[in-house]
Amino acid sequence: MYKNKAPNGSNNICGIKIKQLRKSLPQKTSQKQLSDMLTLQGLDLDKNAIQRIESGERFVTDIELRIIARTFHISCDELLQEECLD
Repeated sequence: MYKNKAPNGSNNICGIKIKQLRKSLPQKTSQKQLSDMLTLQGLDLDKNAIQRIESGERFVTDIELRIIARTFHISCDELLQEECLD
């Protein structure tokens, strides 16, 4: 039976990487600030959605993934690396 979950049981495989990237930005960046950055790129995600993505509770669409990657100046593949599942 097919399960729509990552091997670690979360609803996405990019949340951990997104959290790492957000925390590694030169200026301390909150989830609200990341939400604002994404809004400037045309993606309407509030702070709560960011929190749920980072914790693995929320699915991430391909459109969202592409804009998040663009915001961090990385490729979508980098957000989907297997090491993020550890």
